[in-house]
Formats: sequence, structure tokens, C-alpha cells
Amino acid sequence: MTEFLLNPRDVTFQLYEVLDTASLATRPRFAEHSREIFDAVLDTAHGIAVEHLATHRKKNDTDEPRVVDGRVVIIPEVQAAVRAIAEAGFIAGTHDAKFGGMQLPHVISAASLAWFDAANVATTSYAMLTAGAADLIAKFGNPELQSLYLPPMFEGRFTGTMALTEPDAGSSLADVRTRAEPLGDGTYNITGTKIWISGGDHELSENIVHLLLARIAGAPEGVKGISLFVVPKKKVNADGSVGASNNVALGGIIHKMGWRGTTSALLNFGEQGPCVGYLVGEPHRGLPYMFHMMNAARISVGRSGTAMAYSAYLYSLDYARARHQGRLPGEKDPTKPPVAIIEHADIRRMLLSQKATVEGSLALIFACATLMDEQETAAEEAARKEAGLLLEALTPIAKSWPSYAGQDGISNAMQILGGYGYAREYDVEQLYRDNRLNQIHEGTNGIQALDLLGRKVMMENGAAFRALTERISAGIADAASLLPAQADALKAALGELGLTTLTLGKAMAKDPARALANANVYLDCASRVVISWLWLRQAVVATRALATGASEADRAFYNGKLQAMRYFFAWELPQTAAQHTLLRSLESTPLEMPHDQF
Repeated sequence: MTEFLLNPRDVTFQLYEVLDTASLATRPRFAEHSREIFDAVLDTAHGIAVEHLATHRKKNDTDEPRVVDGRVVIIPEVQAAVRAIAEAGFIAGTHDAKFGGMQLPHVISAASLAWFDAANVATTSYAMLTAGAADLIAKFGNPELQSLYLPPMFEGRFTGTMALTEPDAGSSLADVRTRAEPLGDGTYNITGTKIWISGGDHELSENIVHLLLARIAGAPEGVKGISLFVVPKKKVNADGSVGASNNVALGGIIHKMGWRGTTSALLNFGEQGPCVGYLVGEPHRGLPYMFHMMNAARISVGRSGTAMAYSAYLYSLDYARARHQGRLPGEKDPTKPPVAIIEHADIRRMLLSQKATVEGSLALIFACATLMDEQETAAEEAARKEAGLLLEALTPIAKSWPSYAGQDGISNAMQILGGYGYAREYDVEQLYRDNRLNQIHEGTNGIQALDLLGRKVMMENGAAFRALTERISAGIADAASLLPAQADALKAALGELGLTTLTLGKAMAKDPARALANANVYLDCASRVVISWLWLRQAVVATRALATGASEADRAFYNGKLQAMRYFFAWELPQTAAQHTLLRSLESTPLEMPHDQF
């Protein structure tokens, strides 16, 4: 059977040959696991993706949620799929066994969830939003909140959301105006409006648990005055049963161009009566708590972008092999049969561009997930700290690169399918619309660029950037004797990135606005260096495997890795040269453009 989601061989290559994920089972937290158990988890995820998610991807795009008599109506397949994900343990996958979790490594969880994202991101989002909300409660909630909410969330009986955005306060969370008035018993009355809340209202579960940002009366202005609350759609009784309405009112459903099967809601809190919220952690610490969830969510956005672009690549690859049209240049005999379009050089270029993007993006997502495991379970404190620094530097890239480079990849897939690629009857068109949302999810790519240049590479006097440089340099040294041309090219590119970063750092001290004006270019430049490193690392493994007598099928796989690596180094990495010139010049034409001249 043709695989249209991910390439299983690539998944196992990245996990076990590049990252040695099986060795995580020697760590105390994962001692109950083994390579065999990891594989069984991945097989289960693949099965759910094929049987419960891919089967209604188009249906929940065309028959999207709607409001009938004040209730949100969703096709029944969604509830069945979310139940299958929950019953298999994936909502609680990485959590402690004491809460009902499987204590899976983050990297195995990421690989499992990538199957879901590739199959049907809109349905998957209900389960993954729940997992993120539960993660916050598990980490920062008091024992009462944990015992009351975690079991039903992990079981899928309750779902969860992130309720951050307000009509007049989008990414600028300092401007949040939702209020929390103390009720005298440790709870709060919540009043305010939230918008664009994914999974914000539906009938899929017994209850919906909103993780909501609000200001306690008298709190400081700005981000230092924001607190985090658990606000259920329906009250939860002391015995865990679901009680009366908590006055979270649906103001309307918003219809986006993609992820049409995921409700996007406007919610009014406390408009129709008291709405009780329960403080998570300490007052005025809401933003740091929420960013614990958001950083993981940003990597999840990158994962979903990777998975959708990967699926589009496999669709276009299959089509290019099956579709016959035209003859090769130089062929003058019109009686010769048309060739498969994969024989045409431009089709191969577009396919190779996709392969380099999606397999490089998958390496990036798995690398970040592995760093999460290192940060939590490495034996030495120094290793845990280094992993944390690397994760800080890579998160903006992991969120952004798959969303915009992946979008170019899906565009190439559409082009390969020709007219069929632009028709809604075919999956690639939907993947294009779905993935386009990832450039705004969890902070726009422009915000990620500002975060990378303005904060991450400069944090702790450049400690995160140095950690990343040292890790890439170690990869270059490992590749030097096997792949000298690419190792030298990456060494030069890394040096140029260091000089550009130093230049912008000095400029930032004098004129931050000008130094950060082209942060999006810096993000793209740094991303190309990082993806080149990850491709070089894959190529080293492939080269060594070829030298040990691989099977015929594996030889084709490994040689494909080497060809994709060569493509990235020949076509993508060289683009950083022009970017360095622009960045170091502090080019400021857009910054200086007067409003009245547009």
C-alpha cells in the first residue's frame, strides 16, 4: 500500500540511527520501556492515523463545525477519533505514571503525534490542546486541581484550550483586559472576552477546561500583572462529576481558510452570570506558566507543518511516478510514448526541494524533542543546562521553518499535480490551506524572528548561541573526513552567522529598532544553517551505513539522503551569503518608509 502520510523508514532512521533513541530506555524515567515498546507505540499511532483520522480529513474540511440552536455541531467521526487517541494513551503520553501517563520520551511522542498531524491536523488538535492544558495543570496546579482535572483530561472526557487572545490584544499579551475578582473563598469571578480560541466550544467531551489569562483586581499593568486560571465550561463537583454551567458563553464560530474541522470560537466569560476561575500557581505569574505550554506548543506547530508538508510530498511523488506526459528534450519521435513526469528535470527539482525540506524539518522536530528529554532526564546538570540553552535557540526556528519552507514545498506539490493540485477534490489543496495557518499559530513568524534575534541568541551573554555553535561545530568535525566539501561549506556559513550575530548585537545596544528591523531575514538565515547541520548529520550516518554493506533497498534510501543533502548545500545554504550582506548593512528602507508614502 502506498504511504501518503510519512515515510516509516525515515522515521525509524531519524529516531534510531541518527538520534539513538533506543538508548533512552536505560534512563530511570524510561526504564519500563524498550525499542520494542517504542516501535509498538509508533505502530499504534500509525494505525490510528490511518483508520481513525485520514478517513475523514476531507469530510471535516467540507462539513465544518456549525452552530445549531446555540450548540456547536461537528461530524461524529471527530469524537470517535479523539476517543481513539485518548484510549491509546497519547494525551497522557509523556506524563507521569502516577497521573495515568505512559512516561514516554518526548521524541517518541513527537514521532507518534506526527502521524496524527499528517493524517488530520484539525481533529488531532482537540487532543493535543488537551494534552498541553493538562501539562500546565500537572506542572503548576495544586494537588486539588490535578486530582480533579487531570484524570478526565487524560481520558479524553474533558478537553482543554489555551484562552489567551482578546479582540484588542492579539499577540500583545501585556494588553490583556479579562478580569478576575476574588470571591473570598480562594476562587475568582472571571469577566471578559477571548477570541480565536481553538477547540473553544463543541460537544465532543463532557467538559472543556480553559487555561485562561486574566488580571486580578489591583494587579500591575503589563505582563507582570497577568495570572493564569483554570476556567471550566461547566463546574466540576468535588467528586469529579460535571455540574451546572459556569457561564462561558459562545459568542460565535470563526471560519478559517484551513483547519476547518477545529472550532475557532469567540467566548464571553461571565456575561450571563458568575464564571468561576481557579488560580494556577502564584498570582501574577501567569505568563511564565503559559510560556511553559507555549514553547512546547510552538514545537508542535513545527511538527504539524512538517507532517502536512511531508504528506503533500508523498502525494506528489506518487503522482509524478504514475502520471505520463511529454517526452524528454532531444526526443524527436512523436510515436514514442510519453514518459512519467518524474523523468522531467524540473519535476525532479521540485521533488528534491520537498524532500530536503520535509526530511530536514523532521530532523529538526525530533532534535528539539530529544533536547526536551535531555533537559528533563540527563544524568549531569551540565548536560541538562546545555539542552535547555539549545532548546531556547532552536524553538523559534522549529516553529517557523517548517511552516514557511513547508508551505513552499506544498506549493511545489500542487504544481506537480498540475490542475489536479488546485482542485479541492484532491488532498494537496487542503494541505496548502491547513499549513498556511501555522505561520500565525502560537505567535507569528515575525514574533519568532524577534524572539530569536532579540532575546534567544543574546540571552546570558550569548550562552544559547554559543551552545548551538559548539554543537554544530562538533557535527562539522565529525563529517570532515567523510564529506569534506559540505563540512567546509557549513563551517564557513557558521562563521558568517557568528559575524552577523556579533554585528547585530552591537547595533542593538545603540539602536534596537534598526538592528531588529530585518529579524525575519536573520531567522531564515539561521534556519538554513541549522537545517544544513541536521542534513550533514544525517548524511554522515548514511555514508557510514553504505560502507557496511547495506541491502539494496537501504542503499537506495541512504543514497537518497546523500542526494537531498547535496541539494540543500548547493541550492539552499548559499542563499545565506546575500542575507549576511543585507543584515550587516543594517538596511533600513522598510523601517524608514513614511506612512503617508504607501
